[in-house]
Amino acid sequence: MSDSFTLRPIGSVSSLRDTPIDDNWDSIPAHIDLDPEQFTPEALMGLDAFSHCEILFLFDRVPDEKIETGARHPRGRADWPRIGIFAQRGKNRPNRLGATVCRIVSVDGLRLTVEGLDAIHGTPVLDIKPVMSGFAPRGSFHEPDWAKEIMAGYW
Repeated sequence: MSDSFTLRPIGSVSSLRDTPIDDNWDSIPAHIDLDPEQFTPEALMGLDAFSHCEILFLFDRVPDEKIETGARHPRGRADWPRIGIFAQRGKNRPNRLGATVCRIVSVDGLRLTVEGLDAIHGTPVLDIKPVMSGFAPRGSFHEPDWAKEIMAGYW
């Protein structure tokens, strides 16, 4: 197994939101501008036929000393259980990877406009994938009560 690998961003987030505040992400639309040195508008061709896409991005402003590898209370709240970093979706992850399903608003040239992207202005985008029903969870779905509570005002 390789110790490391290199990813090249495909573009970046353009948004009025420039600080990672945890809630109300639906209130500000976001754009993903593809890198014109790597792509032409053909890269987004057909994406507008989907209602949603998944955006994979890098939490590039999380400093090394803030990376979590063990357990913590989500959002530092002691009233929520202490859980491992891989049982939550916080930005202080070992590889700083974020993934969010967003509603597609429009596709125009090299610009994808979405709602519900929890990434701030300038965030490097690593990939865009259409959401297909065949990839939705199979069978029943469940989550702990604290996870439902944390998401109550997120969007």
